[in-house]
Amino acid sequence: MGNTIRIGIVGYGNLGKGVLQAIEQNKDMQAVAVFTRRNPTDLHIDNSNVEAVHLSELEKYKGKIDVMILCGGSATDLPEQGPSIAKLFNTVDSYDTHAEIPQYFAAVNEAAEASGNTSVISVGWDPGLFSLNRMLTEAVLPNGETYTFWGKGLSQGHSDAVRRVDGVKAGVQYTLPNESAMDRVRSGENPTLETAEKHKRKCYVVAEEGVDKAKIEHDIKTMPHYFVDYDTSVTFITEEELREKHSKMPHGGFVIHSGKTGNDEHNQIIEFSLKLESNPEFTASVLVAYARAAYRLNKEGQVGAKTLYDVPPGLLSQRTPEQLRKDYL
Repeated sequence: MGNTIRIGIVGYGNLGKGVLQAIEQNKDMQAVAVFTRRNPTDLHIDNSNVEAVHLSELEKYKGKIDVMILCGGSATDLPEQGPSIAKLFNTVDSYDTHAEIPQYFAAVNEAAEASGNTSVISVGWDPGLFSLNRMLTEAVLPNGETYTFWGKGLSQGHSDAVRRVDGVKAGVQYTLPNESAMDRVRSGENPTLETAEKHKRKCYVVAEEGVDKAKIEHDIKTMPHYFVDYDTSVTFITEEELREKHSKMPHGGFVIHSGKTGNDEHNQIIEFSLKLESNPEFTASVLVAYARAAYRLNKEGQVGAKTLYDVPPGLLSQRTPEQLRKDYL
């Protein structure tokens, strides 16, 4: 379905590395360059065909890259990079501050529309595939309730937020679902669950030397959007312990919709779940599929910001519409 899609990667942390690996699994794509705020010579990129370039050189690649995949964090990177890079390129990002998505969409949409580019925002698994399932299950069973449970797993976005607290040298955050709450939902009870009833959040933090740990704990537990509404614990550990026990990045979760049909006599349960050994590698794989969709949407003249709700699912696939109808329908 067309030419090789040329991809640029902005940021080369765990997510950026996952994107590069995912591109290599997609035959219709080619990674061109990784853009970084660091010294490009310090990056160790496995693929010798991919350049390491300083972020300040980004604009020189106009016409050489079809889609930029933005791999920065949602706390501070993407609010700035999303709109600014959308002025220059088609983009895909994984912006995940749920409460701020409408404002972020508006900022990216203004930039992308003005320049004739297409930007698919908030791509991943939540927001992302879970968002699609929340919409789909409610559309099919309007007389019902949708519940989302996350974990057990390490959250990249929340871990990034922890690491940005003053005095924190390193840290991770795990989300744990409440099993009894999930059982009540699966039974068709349709309980009303407060935020703190559904999950717990556990933070493991390496503090800078000599800092006030009580203040760090307070700053984390009261952080808007991330921790203030949750049962959150903060445990201080050593760098060695962080390396030995918290270097892997598992995650997962469940979207469960419990609805009734007929004369409210039959319970119908729809459940979508993910069990991920590597959260960043999976998120990267979703980003890469939506980069294909962004490229195709732009070719069709559909510019501006888009979410997963605006993207026809067939545009994600390497297969042609004819192949999809024949093989999968």
